[in-house]
Amino acid sequence: MNAQAPSTPAVAEITDQLAGFLKAAGDPLRLQVLQVLGQSSFGVLELCDIMAMKQSGMSHHLKVLAKGGLVERRREGNSIFYRRRLPQPESREGALHGALLDELDDSALNGKVAERLEQVQNQRAEQSRAFFARHAEQLDEQQELIADYSQYAEQAAELLLRACPEGRNALEIGPGDGQFLAELANHFEQVIGQDNAEAMLAVARQTVAERQNVALVLGEWPASASTLPTVDAVVLNMVLHHLPSPASAIRAAAGQLNDGGTLLITDLCPHDQHWAHEACGDVWLGFEEADLVNWAGRAGLELQETQFLALRNGFQVQVRTFRKQLKV
Repeated sequence: MNAQAPSTPAVAEITDQLAGFLKAAGDPLRLQVLQVLGQSSFGVLELCDIMAMKQSGMSHHLKVLAKGGLVERRREGNSIFYRRRLPQPESREGALHGALLDELDDSALNGKVAERLEQVQNQRAEQSRAFFARHAEQLDEQQELIADYSQYAEQAAELLLRACPEGRNALEIGPGDGQFLAELANHFEQVIGQDNAEAMLAVARQTVAERQNVALVLGEWPASASTLPTVDAVVLNMVLHHLPSPASAIRAAAGQLNDGGTLLITDLCPHDQHWAHEACGDVWLGFEEADLVNWAGRAGLELQETQFLALRNGFQVQVRTFRKQLKV
């Protein structure tokens, strides 16, 4: 028997879907917006600043991109952020979608757009830096509202050492009070902790005062990555949700790793505890597994192991290790 031809409505649906995708991807400005969204999620007004255009025009382009399946909205507290929609392998345009994002990520961003993007990122970073400068002494109390050190430290160390048993040096971004730096110092010959707030480094300095193999440096991640040596392990413990651009932070971490090196990420699963924005300085309300794996994969990292820790106070912690592939 011959297979039945697809019904007219089904063909029309597929055609409309592909047409919407191609229309969304067929405009140079919308492609630039997709490039920008490869760095982070942004609100409409931030995208207006970055692209130097009026809100009405930006809203129109975002509507077309959303209809074409290229962007989606996510609520963070009282704000709406736009982000790239990940390619759907089962969809008709899935392979084309993935190839488009790969091409955009390999292409240089327009110079003026890149300058304005950096200004917006710097504004976000300054807000985070100011928060931790004001609340350095209350860090432990604030973290206990979400997930205190004891909730994730043992599992994080276990996964890291299993993935990087022979590592010689490690870098922790945003080390907080320095407790995990002390743990790293027990297993690595040289450990570096970098933070963007001197007040936070002062707290960490007291914790690791007797550790001769720990160095603390002031700097903004990932802007200052080039000033640091490459290492066998990079640690992002409960810090990614404070950073203005998680995707950029992961990409910079991958660039900081030696071949075969390990990236450890400990962070929150998605949640709806909006009060964490003001009380704890959180920029993002946790992360989906697919987002972390996608950002890491685009940076040349492969997921190794994942653990989910017990839910507490409405928050669940995820611990993941990623490996940078050895060059052949």
